[in-house]
Amino acid sequence: MISISQKWTLSAGQAIARYSVAFFFLAFGVAKFTPGEAASIHPLLVHSPFLFWLPHLFDQQMASNIIGVVEITLSAMVAARPIAPRICTIGSYGIALSLLVTLSFLITTPHLDPALSSFIIKDLTLLGVALWSAGEAARASAPRLLSKPQPT
Repeated sequence: MISISQKWTLSAGQAIARYSVAFFFLAFGVAKFTPGEAASIHPLLVHSPFLFWLPHLFDQQMASNIIGVVEITLSAMVAARPIAPRICTIGSYGIALSLLVTLSFLITTPHLDPALSSFIIKDLTLLGVALWSAGEAARASAPRLLSKPQPT
């Protein structure tokens, strides 16, 4: 039996975990619209095996803006959990994929600034939260089995 304090702690921890990831993606997505952020991510994009095409098709700011739109959209999808768990599931998997791409910068970007490496490593924790969020939201949106036995 779960006590009230255990239930509260679990609920609070889950809300903080999910919505902090959503907040991170919202904040960093908004930042992508600034020239400074666009300039700072450009070297990461150029060397990325996943995102190298963005700077080839778009100028530096537009490539950053596109990433910003994706991050803000994923943030909103995760935040929609109370009303749309399936959308949260998709958004959480999207964030997890995005974090894997970001973590790949650690091995694909030559001469990566150690301060930036230290900043990127936090994405490992965010990845764990995104995967938990995806699993929890998927379970919440799964159709419930009928209580009466099915004919065989």
